[in-house]
Amino acid sequence: MIFTLAALVGLVAGMIRAKMKANTYFPIELKYSWMILLAFVPQWLVFFLPATRELVPNTWIPFILISTQLILLVFVWLNRRQPCIWLLGLGLMFNFLAICLNNGWMPISPDVLQRLQVPQSAWQLWERRGFSKDMVIPVENTKLWILSDILSLNLYSRFKIAFSIGDILIAGGIFAYFWSSGGSKTLTKEYQS
Repeated sequence: MIFTLAALVGLVAGMIRAKMKANTYFPIELKYSWMILLAFVPQWLVFFLPATRELVPNTWIPFILISTQLILLVFVWLNRRQPCIWLLGLGLMFNFLAICLNNGWMPISPDVLQRLQVPQSAWQLWERRGFSKDMVIPVENTKLWILSDILSLNLYSRFKIAFSIGDILIAGGIFAYFWSSGGSKTLTKEYQS
């Protein structure tokens, strides 16, 4: 949700920026962009699509999460010369470290769940939270706690999210990519025709 919002706001801001500079909005070229889809599809099937997420055993989640994070890190490395990609990569690295050091799960503490007003009957310590990537782990048992899902946003009853510092950096990198695409880059004649 936070990444989609960052992309939409970045796209609108980039288009406004391009219009103000009298440029054509043209996304910065990223190599191997198919890797994004390769990482996204397994996560979508495991965490979001109701028809499939219920079929995936919890024992598979750490493997899926770590392998898809690795794919994204390789993608970032291959595109490291592009503007703002380092910000996205730093966020991915932070999340990857937190997940790897906590047995393939993103830790979320009982304190964060209480801030989100999640009833205690809806979660248990050392259990996966719903169909998410989160494992409920006490702060004192979390490795690199500062990189786990320690932040929360509780705007109204339907919009409650927990997120990490890495998520903020990823969202910032996504926003910056789309915003930068509205900069001074112009289309060459071959793209204009």
